Amino acid sequence: MPAAPLLDPKNDFVFKRLFAHRPELLADLINAVRSDQPPVEVIEVLNPRIDPAELTGKFIVLDVLARDATGSLYGIEMQVRRQSVWDVRSAFYLARTFASQLRAGQDYEDLRPAIAIHLMDFELFDDSQQALWRFELRDRDQPAVMLTPALQWNLIELPKLDRQRTDTGALAAWVAYFEHWREDAVMSTITHTPIKQALQQLEELSGDEEAQRLAFVRERALRDELSIRRAERREGREEGLEEGREEGRLHGKHEARLEFARKLFGQPGMDDAAIARLTDLTEAEVRQLRCP
Repeated sequence: MPAAPLLDPKNDFVFKRLFAHRPELLADLINAVRSDQPPVEVIEVLNPRIDPAELTGKFIVLDVLARDATGSLYGIEMQVRRQSVWDVRSAFYLARTFASQLRAGQDYEDLRPAIAIHLMDFELFDDSQQALWRFELRDRDQPAVMLTPALQWNLIELPKLDRQRTDTGALAAWVAYFEHWREDAVMSTITHTPIKQALQQLEELSGDEEAQRLAFVRERALRDELSIRRAERREGREEGLEEGREEGRLHGKHEARLEFARKLFGQPGMDDAAIARLTDLTEAEVRQLRCP
């Protein structure tokens, strides 16, 4: 029997299934993204379960929330579509993750950093060649001065980083995995052991009929969400055009009334009240016309 086609590891359901129960693979991915920091060991994935309702929920991202040996929290997300408010949403959820650590009676010193890692299958900053971004709370004029490491964002533009191929380390191997998982010619050249393990994990998951079905359900929900967003934008543009046309019509009518009022100035019996009645203007508008 031929092997089942490989599922897309960028499908966020598949992504979470791959990493939620393989903390060693998740740690390797985190360390690849944050190679300039001391390596971490993931000791717990805090949200390994996938609620079936989440698969069809609109505007839901299936993230992986993990804790390392020092207590720091990591929120790892795969994003395949560009959202207009992703930055605000990311800031909100990262701040909520950070604040959720504190329990009654605990001190602020007990808080550990909350770190977001967003793997993006699109180019976020089109006018820049940079593909790996790290945002922290630093002074604008003296960026060497950090206020606190409490909140950190790591953004990876996968297509851009794959196209540049300036890195040959673990991060390049993970980028190749996410971008070329079906290409044997590419995957056979990767010697990084965690990638080989992740590919084996993907093959096993792809052979699971229920996982195939749920991945399809999730993919369909994401397509439906995209269609909803496009329809809303289209309706918004059409409403805007209609509002503009109506505003133009009202403006034209108002200008005609003003011009008619000017023609009535000086005619017998045409005081401000009479002109206002005939033109449907207010008396204040009529007086303003008399004294521009």
